[in-house]
Amino acid sequence: MNYFKTLEESSYILRGANLNIESIRLINFRNYNNLNIELNDKMNIFIGKNAQGKTNLLESIYICATGKSFRTNRDREIINLNKEEAYIAAKVHANRMQRLIEIKMEKNKPKRIKINKIELKNLKELNSGLNVVIFSPDDMKLVKDGPGERRNFLDTSISQIKPVYRYNLNRYNKILLQRNNLLKSNKQKSNVVKLLDIFDLQLGKIGTEIIISRIKFLEKLSRISERIHKNLTLGNERLTLEYISNVNFIQGNRDYIERDFLKKLKLNRDKDLMMGNTGVGPHRDDIRININDIDARTYASQGQQRTIVLSMKLSEVEIIKLDKGSYPVLLLDDVFSELDEERRKHLTMSFKDMQTVITSTDIIDLKEFENIDKSIFYIKNGKLL
Repeated sequence: MNYFKTLEESSYILRGANLNIESIRLINFRNYNNLNIELNDKMNIFIGKNAQGKTNLLESIYICATGKSFRTNRDREIINLNKEEAYIAAKVHANRMQRLIEIKMEKNKPKRIKINKIELKNLKELNSGLNVVIFSPDDMKLVKDGPGERRNFLDTSISQIKPVYRYNLNRYNKILLQRNNLLKSNKQKSNVVKLLDIFDLQLGKIGTEIIISRIKFLEKLSRISERIHKNLTLGNERLTLEYISNVNFIQGNRDYIERDFLKKLKLNRDKDLMMGNTGVGPHRDDIRININDIDARTYASQGQQRTIVLSMKLSEVEIIKLDKGSYPVLLLDDVFSELDEERRKHLTMSFKDMQTVITSTDIIDLKEFENIDKSIFYIKNGKLL
């Protein structure tokens, strides 16, 4: 079946610079056989018991924005168990422009993406115009798990704002893989050294761009999240974020960072050859999260961790607004029940001017929602009731 012909483009009426999703179409996506839904441009609340498809809906929106899932790296897991292919489409109004985003996934084949009926050559070309920020219980990993979670947060966030960052990151990872394969090879040492010199120059140049982009983004994020966190904790806690790298970036000069990166690669070369992988570079970097100058990963309570994540996510929203001129779509996956009244109030005030998609296992009854335009949907077994 040619799903790319399933959802035809329609005429749109310009409604200013706000970003919103007008409709979503799902075919054989997770537990949705066929869903076509129009969304409110303010608040959308999806209610249903666990395992009914609420998070799946958020996942489909996230994929349209970023080209990847926040739950799995395997597209075949997204396709309905009894089907060979799945289809997602979103009609999006963004920055006075209209986009029809279509994604087709087939088992054992790369996903295909179309923007306004024009197929992209690959995921690297994706610039959907749809920006999203998701806040879910799994985001607690951002504080308590390993550096990979925090690097992924940085990479995903920056890629939405600056597509060239995604391009640089893909190039870096490709060169890194080639360098690691060379380190594991049985070639003569003289040949290996010559090739390593070439790979190191490439890694140094592209890796420096990645480090600089991360530092600039984290400076903004730390500044904004410190203010938000102070409000959430009634001034009792100070949140600071610090970029941790094995490359010296203190001076902030591009040439200085690149020289230090190349120096570290050479100094670490014997160890890299022994271990069979590259031990220096932005793929090893981390974010240190501090509460009142104490490492939150070690000492923060579960409630403090949740507040940290909320502060960082709301800061990401503000950064996208500053950069793009419009708020992103905010995706909230069953988080209101875990927040106290003060944090719910703060969160509600933060998203009153943007499109929000909320999931919940119970009917949400908050007085803060009374004056917000909203639509409420009930989901059971992948169907709207």
